[in-house]
Amino acid sequence: MGLNDTPAAGRVHIGFFGRRNAGKSSLVNAVTGQDLVVVSEIKGTTTDPVSKAMELLPLGPVLIIDTPGFDDEGPLGELRVRKAKQVLNRTDLAVLVTEAPAGLSAADRELAALFQEKRIPWITAYNKSDLLDGPAGPGSAAAAEPAGGPAGPDNALLVSAKTGFNIDLLKERMAALAKPEEPKLRIAGDLIRPGDFVVLVTPIDKAAPRGRLILPQQQTIRDILEADAAAVVVKEFELRETLENIGKKPALVITDSQVFAKVSADTPEDIPLTSFSILFARYKGFLAPAVRGAAVLDRIEDGDRLLICEGCTHHRQCDDIGTVKLPRWIKQHTGKRPEFVFSSGGDFPEDLSPFRMIIHCGACMLNDRELRYRRDCAADQRVAFTNYGVAIAHIQGILRRCIAVFPHILAELDGV
Repeated sequence: MGLNDTPAAGRVHIGFFGRRNAGKSSLVNAVTGQDLVVVSEIKGTTTDPVSKAMELLPLGPVLIIDTPGFDDEGPLGELRVRKAKQVLNRTDLAVLVTEAPAGLSAADRELAALFQEKRIPWITAYNKSDLLDGPAGPGSAAAAEPAGGPAGPDNALLVSAKTGFNIDLLKERMAALAKPEEPKLRIAGDLIRPGDFVVLVTPIDKAAPRGRLILPQQQTIRDILEADAAAVVVKEFELRETLENIGKKPALVITDSQVFAKVSADTPEDIPLTSFSILFARYKGFLAPAVRGAAVLDRIEDGDRLLICEGCTHHRQCDDIGTVKLPRWIKQHTGKRPEFVFSSGGDFPEDLSPFRMIIHCGACMLNDRELRYRRDCAADQRVAFTNYGVAIAHIQGILRRCIAVFPHILAELDGV
C-alpha cells in the first residue's frame, strides 16, 4: 500500500484552529502547496471542517483539517464552533493560527486550554508577520507571546502565508511534534507462523464500492501476507467445501461478524475461529473492555437506550447491520424492547448518561485518538462500551470460542 493509499485512520491528523480571518485557510494552502481551501478577506469563509489526505514531507501521509473560526457568532456560528471542537477529538497535532500584529486573543487562549486538556501537542503560528513593523524575527513582540504548548515556547513561530516566511520551518516543527506512536499489535500476524494458511470468510458487502473489499478485510490480508502466511478468501457458502478440499487444516478462520452463526457451524471445533471485528478490537486496544461491555446485553430492560455507532457514513442497505440486524438480534436475545439511537461519522454525543450501553462498529475509519476519546467518554460516564463483532458473538453464544486465541482475554470473560 503506497502513501497515497494509506487510509485516513492511519494518517497523522493535523488540525488548523484559530479565530476568523486569522489566515488559517491561507496557511493551510501555504503548508500544502495547494489551493486546498477557499480564502477570502470576509470573516467566516470556512463554514465546515475541510479535510484533505495527502503526503506532506517530511511527515509522510497526513490528513490536513481546516476548521471554522473559533470565535464565530450567532446560532450558525455556534454550530460551526461545535464542529471545530469535534475535530479536536481526532487531532494528533494542532496548529493554533493567530495574527502576529494582534497576538493571542481570548478565543486563542481558550483553544490552547483545550489542547492542553486533551493532551494534543500544538504549535502557535503567528501568521501575517509581513504586517509587522520592522523585520520579522525572534526579537519581535509577537514572538515573545507564550505558546503554552507542552513542548515549550520554541513552538511559537512567526510565519507569513502571503510571503512564505518560515513555512518550511513550520513544517519541520510539525514533523518534530507529530512523532508516530510505538508500533501497535499486529492484526492477525502474531497469531500465525510462516507457512500457515488462514481462511477469510468475506460475504460481499453491498455497502462497499463495487470491485472492492471493505477496509478491515484488506488490512487483515496484508498483515497475513507480511507474516509470510497464505490467505484463502471465500464467501460464507464456500467455507465448508473449502475446508473439506483444502487438504490441510488452517491455522485460523476469520469471518465477517454478520455470518458468525453459519461460519461457526461450518468450522470444526479444532480450528480456531474469530472475526475481523474482534481482531480490530484487540488491534485498537479495547478487546477486554468490549468483552466486559457485551455482558450488559444480558441485563437489558424494556426502555433502555442503546447507542449504535458507525465510524463512517455510507449508504444504508435494506438489511443494514447497524440499523436493522443488530437491533433485531438484540431484541431476540433479550426478549426486551430497548430504544435504539444511531450515530455515524463524526457525530458522537458528549452526554452519554441517557444510554445503557454503546455498541460501536470496528472503527477502521477512525484514528486512534478519536476512538480513544469515545471510549474514555463512555468510561468516564460509566456506560458499557463494546463493538459489533463482540456483541454478535456474545448474542450467538460463541464469544468464548472466538476469543480463545487470546487466553488472557478469555480470563476476562470468566471474570465477568
